[in-house]
Amino acid sequence: DLVLAAAQSAPSKSDLQQYSIVVLTDPGPIGRIADWIGTMAWIKAAPVFLVFCADIHRGREICRMHGMAHANDNLDTFLNAAVDAALALGFAMHAADALGLGSCPVSELRDHLERITPLLGLPEAVLPLSGLALGWPEHRALPSMRLPPSVVVHRGRYQAAQLVAEIAAYDSRRHAREPLSAGRQKHRDIFGAKDVLTWSENAARQLSVPERFGLRAFLRTRGLAID
Repeated sequence: DLVLAAAQSAPSKSDLQQYSIVVLTDPGPIGRIADWIGTMAWIKAAPVFLVFCADIHRGREICRMHGMAHANDNLDTFLNAAVDAALALGFAMHAADALGLGSCPVSELRDHLERITPLLGLPEAVLPLSGLALGWPEHRALPSMRLPPSVVVHRGRYQAAQLVAEIAAYDSRRHAREPLSAGRQKHRDIFGAKDVLTWSENAARQLSVPERFGLRAFLRTRGLAID
């Protein structure tokens, strides 16, 4: 409950609070989600699994309560709801960490929207964006090395002149500290496994293969036209 309270304390666009959180504690639904994903059996060991959803349904109902039309069924509203859900997710993770819990966000949820949506009883205009497994960790891993501020932080104007060189240097530092095992290398069925695979090449592997290209069509079936 404290983690959920922290999630609800996150900032929200215009105080519209366009997100919902579904709490799963029954091993049955948690196990089904893990089986659908297929590569994260550890989800079954989580005593709590949260699903963070962009929720435009509630706003439509609020408009109906007051006899008004919901005139913002568009991409901007969807982005606002998605950002609200993402902020709540981040606040939940920080609260879990402060309480000594371990957490892991699960975006692969979106690979199985047609199954997860009815499993959770979601109405139209509610889209599950990410899961969050919660539990007591057996051990704590070091935080992953992040890109340097020179790549991420831009002062005054966007600066990309040294981007390639900076990423190459980051690749070298990161490989020295946390080399990518074969099990963490993306799309091995397409690109194979390598003894040395850098962070940027692994990212390129993932970004070069289309993901969830049916999302727009699914959104339409759920009453979300984002044109």
